[in-house]
Amino acid sequence: MVREKIAFVNQKGGVGKTTTAVSLAAALGRQGDSVLLIDLDPQANATSAAGIGEVVGPSIYEALMMEVEVGECVVRVEDEQFDVLPATRELSGAEVELASAMAREQRLKTVCEPLSAKYDWIFIDSPPSLGILSVNALTAATSVVIPVQCEYLSMEGLARLMETLALVRVNLNPVLRTLGLVLTMLDQRTRLAREVAADVRTHFPDQTFNTVIPRSVSIAEAPSYGQSIFRYSPESRAAIAYRRLATELTERVGVSA
Repeated sequence: MVREKIAFVNQKGGVGKTTTAVSLAAALGRQGDSVLLIDLDPQANATSAAGIGEVVGPSIYEALMMEVEVGECVVRVEDEQFDVLPATRELSGAEVELASAMAREQRLKTVCEPLSAKYDWIFIDSPPSLGILSVNALTAATSVVIPVQCEYLSMEGLARLMETLALVRVNLNPVLRTLGLVLTMLDQRTRLAREVAADVRTHFPDQTFNTVIPRSVSIAEAPSYGQSIFRYSPESRAAIAYRRLATELTERVGVSA
């Protein structure tokens, strides 16, 4: 039985959401856990970052449209030691096609249920928006992880996201909990970044992870090579930070389970 289904969410793009999902999947996969990463973003960044250059079989889109069994879409990434339910550009049409579907918010939860018994972890990389795909991610998940970039306007976006999470809990998924906020792209040299990090910790003292992901050239370059940070630069500061975050994530889930 799956230990945790985690949706990585933030309606703001460029905050390290996909990088965090891929890095944690790789970190946990390398320690022997079975991990499935679901790419629910039409940009398919998680798919390419995991090393899948071209999706030759069915994708998450076909699964959501109930054209194929979800198991037929899963791709094993041996180099990264986790599985991927990949995305393609076709997924961009799902927002429109699901608009009139029955129980449209439940579609991902329904189609992915057969996979729950096969994995220790299921990670869902959601798009940088609060549309129907993100709502599907939140409905299917048991918890959320929110990457927060240490820059101006982060707090304003967080307030809106928290409101959305509250609505999902009331109307769709009462068991959904916020597992934690991850501070990303922190440049300790800038006062603004330090102030934003302090503000997040002040407003969400119990929910913010202790581990902070530093701004790093290697973490920015790794996806362009289709590699996780652990293949691209395993001894970098970012790799060390994501290993620590994976440990902290496991501890939080263990304590709260």
